[in-house]
Amino acid sequence: MKKMLMGAVATAALMMTAGVAMAQAPAPSTALTTHEIKPGFYVVEGNGGNTSVRVGKDGLIVVDTKNPGGHDDLVKSIKAISPLPVKEVVITHHHADHAGGIGEFEKDGATVTTNVGLKAQLDKGYTAANNFKPSQPSKTYDKTAEVKVGGASAKLYHFDPGHTGGDTLVYFPDVKILAGGDEVNAGTPNIDFPFGGSLLGLQDSLAQADKLDFDTVVPGHGAVTMTRAEYEAYRKKIDTVIARGRAAIKAGTPKEGLLAAIKTDDLGWNLATPQWNAPARLDVLYAELSK
Repeated sequence: MKKMLMGAVATAALMMTAGVAMAQAPAPSTALTTHEIKPGFYVVEGNGGNTSVRVGKDGLIVVDTKNPGGHDDLVKSIKAISPLPVKEVVITHHHADHAGGIGEFEKDGATVTTNVGLKAQLDKGYTAANNFKPSQPSKTYDKTAEVKVGGASAKLYHFDPGHTGGDTLVYFPDVKILAGGDEVNAGTPNIDFPFGGSLLGLQDSLAQADKLDFDTVVPGHGAVTMTRAEYEAYRKKIDTVIARGRAAIKAGTPKEGLLAAIKTDDLGWNLATPQWNAPARLDVLYAELSK
């Protein structure tokens, strides 16, 4: 059953890295929509990446805080789910459409936890197109961590650099849900190579996550949820792209022709785009597939 709750949101600027837009979805919706996925677990869609909300007995765990300027509307949507306070916030990566509300949620009294690699991206001077820089987190972790609120638990994993160098996968064991951030995308994936991302690392991270007991995935963009079967199909597509890329390089394809040489129409993806072809990305991709 899905429960819809609507609220107005502010328009936010798209992020830019190495001159290429980082958004993985069309321009943000002018409304937020809340979906009840399972009892006590909700996804708030719109104005950036998907936001997960887990309701505990005395507070809430929130994953990702959407675009800058969207805090008040997101809080309204969360309050419509439960009047309990947001006690723990987890950010899956440093891009502003997921990390835009770190500072405001900290001011609200929440503890914000990220992977140490996310903090490193901020320390490198990451900014979005509108010169927005997400606030520093309250806490960081290296490989694994856990946050608990009122009997609800979220386990945090950084298996390998993937979408960025500081990704977090968030696993809710009692409801068997995995919040994938932008390591999981219902559309064409995006790897932020200039900020530590890795296609081979993403392959490994998804394989490690596959060992967890979940039946539902919250992707960063493109859909509210994915089934386990859809997650497996996504993993297989990543494997296929890597295999085809390596074969093209082995056959002598030069760097400039790599993406055009990787067949993806049967996968429903298009990698021959300005985003993937940006030199700061293509150089790293070609190097790692050449190994």
